[in-house]
Amino acid sequence: MRSNLIAGLDIGSTKTCVVIGEFVDEFRRPELKVLGVGQAPTAGIRKDAVTNLEEATGSIRRSIEEAELMSGARIDRVYVGISGEHIQAQRSVGVVAVAAEEIVRGDVERVHEVARAVALPPDRRMLHAIPQDYVVDHQNGIKDPTGMVGTRLETDLYLVTGCASSLDIMSRAVEKAGYRVQDLILEPLASARAVLTEDEKELGVAMIDLGGATTGLSVYYEGKIRLLAVLPFGSCTITSDLIRGLSVPFAEAKRVKELHGMACARMVDPYENIEIPGLAPGQKRSVSRQQIAKLIEDRLEEMFYQIHQQLGELHHDMVLGAGIVLTGGGATLPGLVELAQRCFQAPVRVGVPWEGLSGLSDSVARPRFATAAGLALHGADHFLATGEGASTMASGVVTKVGAWLKEFF
Repeated sequence: MRSNLIAGLDIGSTKTCVVIGEFVDEFRRPELKVLGVGQAPTAGIRKDAVTNLEEATGSIRRSIEEAELMSGARIDRVYVGISGEHIQAQRSVGVVAVAAEEIVRGDVERVHEVARAVALPPDRRMLHAIPQDYVVDHQNGIKDPTGMVGTRLETDLYLVTGCASSLDIMSRAVEKAGYRVQDLILEPLASARAVLTEDEKELGVAMIDLGGATTGLSVYYEGKIRLLAVLPFGSCTITSDLIRGLSVPFAEAKRVKELHGMACARMVDPYENIEIPGLAPGQKRSVSRQQIAKLIEDRLEEMFYQIHQQLGELHHDMVLGAGIVLTGGGATLPGLVELAQRCFQAPVRVGVPWEGLSGLSDSVARPRFATAAGLALHGADHFLATGEGASTMASGVVTKVGAWLKEFF
């Protein structure tokens, strides 16, 4: 009976993805052995928020059961990704006096507590408190002050909060499906864990996670998180433009985007045409593929412009030496890398989960699995540090029976 199973659950606006892995610590190289992957079309979710609890519960249950079937194991808890326009991030400084001759772990925990002690409205809840830097007696740029000599310890935390009601209803959907929420993790942080290297974080890198309804943005420099944002647009915004521009229903616009879409219009043959439904039932009409690409390119340029504005808020000393990394379901659009290179004037690559993964790792080596894989890797990190947070097959059965009883009584 394995007790080191870890699962990540990404409840997106279009697809719900799950990755189940087994934590292995062999030859002093801890890694996550991928055992199962599941996905299902998302229902009951709009703009990364639950709008129909029963439908959302069904999507979660179907995706996890598919991953369980593939892995041959039952889980009882998951690490859940959180995104949406309700996410906010702010910086907070904490300062404490050091009583002993050198700084101990208790001093570090105390300064974190002081920095976290900010007044939050009743409808906000803390998700993450991420250390940026430490300062010991006005000496800054310290990564770990433990063991140093000083009388004054200061830290700069990056605080991430979310709407309490949105977090509660997302947790409720997971619990109603029969699983326990081990932790809620901001999706851009999870995706970055899966697709960014430590060298990129040190040099300076921006990760753009193109989701369905929202786009996550995270920036790292000198190994620290410097910017987190969730922007109110995604690949569904492109679909909406095709609906209006081509006068077609949602399903047809989505099909055109997936089969014939191109992010860079100049890469398309101007004489290539495709057929789409006409205005009257049963009719067909011919549309230039370059026209479709132009609609997509215009929208993406506007999205990249807004991201560029966010990056403009960074300190002028923060140079993104490693460029831009694109990931998420929207990152597979042909021509996207070329367009992004032109818009940002920086090197661009598409990020897929790979580092720290083994087993069926090829099953998750796609941009759309970045968040789910990153959530599972985050769980593996937590398990390595504390020995807690993993599933057991036996407790999974007990948890599901309990969930079913709650539904009926």
